[in-house]
Amino acid sequence: MPVVNYQSREITCKIVYYGPGRSGKTTNLQHVYSQLPEDRKGKMVSLATETDRTLFFDFLPLDLGSISGFATRFQLYTVPGQVYYQATRRLVLQGVDGVVFVADSQRRQMAENVESFQDLHANLAELGFDPRTVPLVMQYNKRDLPEDELISIGELERVLNFRDLPSFSAVAVKGNGVFETLRAIASRVLAKLSTNPASAGAPA
Repeated sequence: MPVVNYQSREITCKIVYYGPGRSGKTTNLQHVYSQLPEDRKGKMVSLATETDRTLFFDFLPLDLGSISGFATRFQLYTVPGQVYYQATRRLVLQGVDGVVFVADSQRRQMAENVESFQDLHANLAELGFDPRTVPLVMQYNKRDLPEDELISIGELERVLNFRDLPSFSAVAVKGNGVFETLRAIASRVLAKLSTNPASAGAPA
């Protein structure tokens, strides 16, 4: 749920990047951070293991300017993809306003993609969200791999995107598709906020 501070006239929204381990969640945030001017970003916090996997979360306050007289700030998080960090993923999802699901396009990772997507829906439901109404976009990462190692976009759409959500091909290590994905989820979050401000706690 967006947090509204009437005194400072700020709206803070939370976006979580979700997906299997090493799918490119942290890489998305690192690219966003590297491209933003200093006055549009806060400090990025990354807690990683020796294998460079996100252990808890990345956090990047992102200032997107003023909307209806309120400064709008997005907090970007990632969750650890490994299955044994279930409790941490659920904790990071608390209070979420929008989700980017980062799928790994490697053919050998399809089962992990499906498991992670099911895990996302289960955790949202357990936290009291209706998974069908939470703003969500899909990103199919690592599209620069050899053709014989890739899951086709059609297959990813058929297996994962049964809700016909906005989806984006990406090569996060090169920045391809990163900002397109971020703009899409930010737009969906703000659209939901503007159509139902009372439930979000935002000004009418």
